[in-house]
Amino acid sequence: QVQLVESGGGLVQAGGSLRLSCAASGRTLSSIAMGWFRQGPGKGREFVAAISRTGRTYYDDSVKGRFTISRDNAKTTVYLQMSSLKPEDTAVYYCAARVAIGVVTTNEGYAYWGQGTQVTVSS
Repeated sequence: QVQLVESGGGLVQAGGSLRLSCAASGRTLSSIAMGWFRQGPGKGREFVAAISRTGRTYYDDSVKGRFTISRDNAKTTVYLQMSSLKPEDTAVYYCAARVAIGVVTTNEGYAYWGQGTQVTVSS
């Protein structure tokens, strides 16, 4: 079992920045891949970014160059640094953990999910 708790969401103006945090417990963070997903108004939950056990990172094209995923295994925390935010980034952001080998970008590839944190970007 892996428990995930997100924090750091809020209201920000377009062009601003936010850093989301995901605190993990129940399993050694270095042994699992982690991902961030988001669900905007009227949309399905979509992939944002992921980081493998070894630290390799993956991004959706819509956030590449603006978002950075990182992990601090000592603090058992994964971060999503978001910059140059746009109104279309408005969504509930979810942290997810994948215990299987490899990194995938689908919802089904992740077994554990946090409760989500709201990010609202005003124009």
